Amino acid sequence: MPQLRNFSIVAHIDHGKSTLADRLIEEVGLVDQRQFQNQILDSMDLERERGITIKSSAVTLPYKDSNGELYHLNLIDTPGHVDFSYEVSRALAACEGVLLLVDAAQGVEAQTLANLYLAMEHDLVIIPVINKIDLPAADIESAKEQIEKDLGLDPQGAILTSGKQGLGINELITAIIDRIPPPSTLIEAPLRALIFDAFYDSFRGVVVAIRIFEGNLNLGDPILLMASGATHKVEEVGFFKLNRESAPSLSAGMVGYVISGLKTLSDVSIGDTITKADLPAKEPLAGFKSVKPVVFSSIYPVSSDDYLSLSEALQKYKLNDAALIYQKDSSLALGLGFRCGFLGLLHLEIVQERLEREFDQSIIMTAPSVKYRFKLKTGQELEIDNPQDYPDPSIIETSLEPYIKASILSPERYIGAIMKLGLDRRGINSSMSYPSPSRVEITFEIPLAEIVYDFYDKLKSITQGYGSFDYELIDYRPNNLVKVDILLNGEKVDALSVIVHKERARARALNMCERLKEELPRQLFKIAIQGAVGGEIIARSTIGAYRKDVTAKCYGGDITRKRKLLEKQKKGKKRLKMVGQIEVPQSAFIAVLKTEED
Repeated sequence: MPQLRNFSIVAHIDHGKSTLADRLIEEVGLVDQRQFQNQILDSMDLERERGITIKSSAVTLPYKDSNGELYHLNLIDTPGHVDFSYEVSRALAACEGVLLLVDAAQGVEAQTLANLYLAMEHDLVIIPVINKIDLPAADIESAKEQIEKDLGLDPQGAILTSGKQGLGINELITAIIDRIPPPSTLIEAPLRALIFDAFYDSFRGVVVAIRIFEGNLNLGDPILLMASGATHKVEEVGFFKLNRESAPSLSAGMVGYVISGLKTLSDVSIGDTITKADLPAKEPLAGFKSVKPVVFSSIYPVSSDDYLSLSEALQKYKLNDAALIYQKDSSLALGLGFRCGFLGLLHLEIVQERLEREFDQSIIMTAPSVKYRFKLKTGQELEIDNPQDYPDPSIIETSLEPYIKASILSPERYIGAIMKLGLDRRGINSSMSYPSPSRVEITFEIPLAEIVYDFYDKLKSITQGYGSFDYELIDYRPNNLVKVDILLNGEKVDALSVIVHKERARARALNMCERLKEELPRQLFKIAIQGAVGGEIIARSTIGAYRKDVTAKCYGGDITRKRKLLEKQKKGKKRLKMVGQIEVPQSAFIAVLKTEED
């Protein structure tokens, strides 16, 4: 029986988690050179293109030490971006220890701290790892100092590695074996296994990733999902190597997978506990907190005939991404669709791209919004994430919007640009601290609506990639919020409506009108694009009509002849405008998501 160690790798985005995982996989000989490819655990094309981890990946690494002792090191590679912190929390619930990576050149960053707190909440052993020591800009002493000051960890216990060069990998494996405790193995107790991930296999149905805390699970066992009450029979169990590898059973302490004929979303939920139907456990395992979505957008099929196909795609996608929530929605302009909740704008982009690539869906997404609260004069309180549900302004007593505490870590030379960005986005109560002599931490309290568009991209741009960003929701605060509607020739396009602060309404409406003017095709009649708040028009742009030269056949002669022809054309255009339909292309909906260029 091999000895077990369950651990995860956590870090800020782009600190080298996936590359270090590659070296660990190579070191234990799980893959030969011929089959090897970079970011081997990042199986999605999207992950390789963007250079980020989107999905947690589990893999069992068989390792023999110098004494011939066999170990099974169960590694879970996790994402680093703030939008995917829910993936990290799910992974940590299945581990006893973590490797906390710190980039030797960039040091401790915002998400490094956030992941440290997550690991401490789960009471895990934390091994600090200073990665990328081969870089010319690497400053190992500074990184050790930050580990001690910012993280409160012992810098002498930090392992020095280079994922790219393969330096320090043996020392890292030794530290994993020596410092991370083996899992408890209560094999005699009733089965309790935590579902920490799931994905859809088109041939086998739902494949559930589990960590067994107590008991054992054998092929053919009847199992019970404690949250849903559904019972199934185990068709296959096994380990995650680079491919799934079946085994006759899994016992306490092990990480693996189970296939049991689960076909639909309603049968499985992440965080549920699996037990045996004939000998159930008394109570489920303590799950981990579910993360609530903060950004909302509606998804519609480009063709209304594809609605059922989109519905099926979302059901299958949901199995692979427990943080996505959705419900049915409809729009006068776009027909039937779904209202979806996301953890951030990157999460929204990833969902959009994966639906298009993996499920071959052609979709339109509306402008993202956040959840607002409205206190009405009747005493009622509403929570609204869809501009279409905006209440009658005459009965609103107070409107409130969510605020976040934004924490930005950056080299001190970018202080001016960061302060300007924060103030431009209605940031208040700013404060500064210096974790190390050359680095500054700036905190702002900012409305969440101001960061869901392109705040992170702007921050990376003004800090030349060195700025890091983390945030947490703090509370709801009263603000003067209005709904901006977009009208095309007097007809409201409900899918383009947005809720904004009153001071920003005109600027936002002008921007949207200009963007639509660039995207909408010209017609044989004028198109008036207007932004309105209630009955008041606050912005306008006009697309000119195509004009046929009806006077071309008049060579001289009386001017009244030309006027008569032009008047006749004018009446025809007016009549056409009354019956003409304006098709809003998909590119127009995408265009209005973009904010004004700085």
